[in-house]
Amino acid sequence: MLLQIALRKKATALTALVTAAAIALLPMPAAQAQGKGPPVLRDTETEQLLREYTRPILRAAGLEKQNIQMVIVNEGSFNAFVADGRRIFVNYGAILQSETPNQIIGVLAHETGHLAGGHLSKLREQLATAQTQMIIAMLLGAGAMVAGTTRGSSAGNNGLANAGAAAIAGPQEMIRRTLLSYQRQQEENADRAGVKFLTATQQSPKGMYETFKRFTSESLFAARGADPYLQSHPMPAERVASLQEFASSSPYWDKKDDPALQLRHDMVRAKISAFMERPETVYRRYPQTNDSMPARYARAISTYLHGDLRSALAQIDALIQVQPNNPYFYEVRGQALLESGKPAEAIPALRKAVQLSNNSPLIEMLLGQALVGTDNKAYTDDAVRILRAAVAREPEAVLGYTQLAMAYGRKGDYAEADLASAQAAYLRGDNKTARELATRAKTRFAVGTPGWVKADDIVAAKPSRN
Repeated sequence: MLLQIALRKKATALTALVTAAAIALLPMPAAQAQGKGPPVLRDTETEQLLREYTRPILRAAGLEKQNIQMVIVNEGSFNAFVADGRRIFVNYGAILQSETPNQIIGVLAHETGHLAGGHLSKLREQLATAQTQMIIAMLLGAGAMVAGTTRGSSAGNNGLANAGAAAIAGPQEMIRRTLLSYQRQQEENADRAGVKFLTATQQSPKGMYETFKRFTSESLFAARGADPYLQSHPMPAERVASLQEFASSSPYWDKKDDPALQLRHDMVRAKISAFMERPETVYRRYPQTNDSMPARYARAISTYLHGDLRSALAQIDALIQVQPNNPYFYEVRGQALLESGKPAEAIPALRKAVQLSNNSPLIEMLLGQALVGTDNKAYTDDAVRILRAAVAREPEAVLGYTQLAMAYGRKGDYAEADLASAQAAYLRGDNKTARELATRAKTRFAVGTPGWVKADDIVAAKPSRN
């Protein structure tokens, strides 16, 4: 299930400063710069694979207990970044363009290096110091300009005013260069830390090198003639040469990816291609002459997305025959039926997907949606139970609360229906609707009960200030 969601994120003035100062370091979508967060994608199969990629690296970095989350950003360019110390953001384009597991693992190891090095908090300290220096420089410069203006328009006083302007511009440029130099050093440190973590987990750093080398070749023309001190990262060729020097000394440099892991990686790439790219692009990547499992997976998904349900189900069923214990084939089958207006027929496949995926909450939400969509009241209690379990483990998933509200409404439990609707609205960032629904929910619950307290929390919550 590839779901597109807008990530709700509080933005502070400091976050805005970080984004402004490190725009080349963290090329984030416009929505993120506005404090609304990047649009994200949710998919159990992809997220599980990324978690398996990062788990040993986080353990080697001493971050295993920090509950670092993987977030897939709905952006087709190759990028990954950390922004808050507890999440690693990965563009779907980075996964799609990584031909081997080792290539994306190398990128994740680099980002883990930023987390382990505390680079975000250190950068904030640098920004705070820089901000103070800028304020002092601006005050001194403004004072000189005022003095030059108030003493008349003689050449000497004009010179004083000009000196005041220079006193503002000069320190700002010096501070900016200092910050960018600091960021370049952080990038080099993250490279070295990433290689260290890969070696500690007996993985090759060659994938990281291959990825950076590819981007060096692609950016040579753009970088030619650029001021190296104005680059947020080290100049590409210098960075890659340095990376190659210490990465190639790893005893695992030539270690290959496990074939089974390569297949899972290729399956996820095929899934992303099918959901995110135009059908003609999908069929160019995975022509009918390609009979591999990833190619068949991509074509089956693309077929259902573009209206041929019967053919899509036949293709998915053929995949299930090959891998009868693959939960994601059943998930896609259920999703295809559900989105084609056949919720009752989707239920068996989604139940199987939930079972095989060890009760994945995202798949449970799809099952709950199918149960609610049948309009069969016999399924209502089952839907409530499944959806409550799902949102307990995925408390920021709007879909779960939306379907839960519908299930409660069907039961006639309007207090819980209002509360679930309020929670969904709050997660969407619609604070006005959330407060209105939560206020109504409070009148339906007994004072002091858990439902009343949750509703009261939403009523009392203050909107985030961007």
